[in-house]
Amino acid sequence: MARALYIHWPFCARKCPYCDFNSHVRDTVDHATWQRALIADLRHEAALAPGDPLESVFFGGGTPSLMPPALVAALLAEAERLWGFAPGIEITLEANPSSVEADRFAGLAAAGVNRVSLGVQALDDHALRFLGRLHDAAEALSALGTARSWFGRVNADLIYARPGQTDTEWRDELSRALDLGTGHLSLYQLTIEAGTRFATDVRLGSFTPMADDPAADLFALTRELTAAAGLPAYEISNHARPGEESRHNLAYWRYHDYLGAGPGAHGRRGGRATVRHKKPENWLSAVAEHGHGIDEDRGLDRREQASEALLMGLRLAEGVDLAVLARRFEIPVEELIDRNRVTFHASLGLVQQRASRITITDAGMPLLDALLGELVAEGLVTA
Repeated sequence: MARALYIHWPFCARKCPYCDFNSHVRDTVDHATWQRALIADLRHEAALAPGDPLESVFFGGGTPSLMPPALVAALLAEAERLWGFAPGIEITLEANPSSVEADRFAGLAAAGVNRVSLGVQALDDHALRFLGRLHDAAEALSALGTARSWFGRVNADLIYARPGQTDTEWRDELSRALDLGTGHLSLYQLTIEAGTRFATDVRLGSFTPMADDPAADLFALTRELTAAAGLPAYEISNHARPGEESRHNLAYWRYHDYLGAGPGAHGRRGGRATVRHKKPENWLSAVAEHGHGIDEDRGLDRREQASEALLMGLRLAEGVDLAVLARRFEIPVEELIDRNRVTFHASLGLVQQRASRITITDAGMPLLDALLGELVAEGLVTA
């Protein structure tokens, strides 16, 4: 079974107003200290989870492209020493498309990164200012070109369903993104998350989020355009040419083991859930005192694991094979899923079941959160 490693770099040049990720702005960062601490965290994980080589490594954040390439190289060398790398390993790093960070792409590629995920977010300068981004559209296009020259695989993130965005505007913007030729696009509807500056802005009446119906229309348009361009949706928000799907994220959605290191990193290994301390300073203190940054490490019973596997797997176009889950977690199929609700929602065209595999249809995907609450059997523990 595939094994993935996630390394979290918590620092950003600026906190975006929509972002609820574990990201922090600091005037200075002691990279030598962070290298020692991250290597200690990796070694602790390896002591608890030796064995299979890594199929993927993902540097997330924060803004990992702010890391010196030498630091990335040191962490990858240590990860390979600890676990080994499977042939053809996918090594992804999230990056912002500023000119300063794009200048590091050559060094990051030399360090071993072979896939980059660029936070483009919009191809319109007005939208980028609204989203609090530090780059403009011209920088984004330049960075995409530079990334494609250095990395075998490139993903671009875009945010749509912005206030006032029309079907015509999104059709034009997404068509331009598809014409850029990347093999993967992550396309997210703007969501107002609690605790963000946008949540405050909405509460104060500074802007009104897009209503559900027009947002659903844009979702349908997104699927139509990406499928026509040969990048169909393989997950609710992710689109790729066949064979260019993110192997790292597939490990999450297929509920394989993934190891976490760095502030706020989550992990699932051997039936246990781990969470690192979120605040960078608290994480560093924990590593200095205990040799690792773990804040929580708890066992998951089979029912909770099965619930998580369902909740993650039904995000995928491939869905989940209930017979496989039943064998894996030793739980009867009828205790995993509510068959009556499956039949009902199948009659509405929202769910499809073929043999033991259940999938959410294109019509059902905009209603995914509500459907998950309906389909997962009562009594199955949810995370």
